[in-house]
Amino acid sequence: MARYSRRSRHDTGQVITTPSAFGSHKSMIVDHLEFGLELSDNEVLLKDDTHFYITKKDRLDSGLCDTNRYSESATYEP
Repeated sequence: MARYSRRSRHDTGQVITTPSAFGSHKSMIVDHLEFGLELSDNEVLLKDDTHFYITKKDRLDSGLCDTNRYSESATYEP
């Protein structure tokens, strides 16, 4: 049986200003037309604390981790 530890996660000093550290949320959406991007109807451009990235609309506010948030292929640099 695994031991349960009450220790908190290591604090790296990075402040997170988004609603969660791993998920994508509607409040993070950026207007893609401002950057001249053409996205499909199911895609949106989002910005977190460190970068812009493209993800699918069904990933927004799902309560799950969005792998596009950390994928190199989904990262956008204006």
